[in-house]
Amino acid sequence: MVVELGMRSGGQPAARMGSYARKLGYAHLRRHDLRHTGLTWFADVGVQVHVLRKIAGHGSLTTTQRYLHPDVHKITAAGATLSAHLSVLRAPRSLPSPIVVAR
Repeated sequence: MVVELGMRSGGQPAARMGSYARKLGYAHLRRHDLRHTGLTWFADVGVQVHVLRKIAGHGSLTTTQRYLHPDVHKITAAGATLSAHLSVLRAPRSLPSPIVVAR
């Protein structure tokens, strides 16, 4: 599937994607919809955007970023992660104990 995401419309792999969607009962989906979904899934598991750009065959990171559609759960989880990080930064820190050198 990785190679198929990078294929231009009209190629055999692109046509197979549409065939797979019909077989799975999703005939209403277009190949382009599947590219958006596939790239979003890759991003959700941590594939970096510059790698996604290569997979999709895009010339620009901006184009690839337009393909990514995080769901509300991913956005909420990102906010919770940031809040936890900021809470740690704001927590009072104790000073280190002085170093005592015995002679």
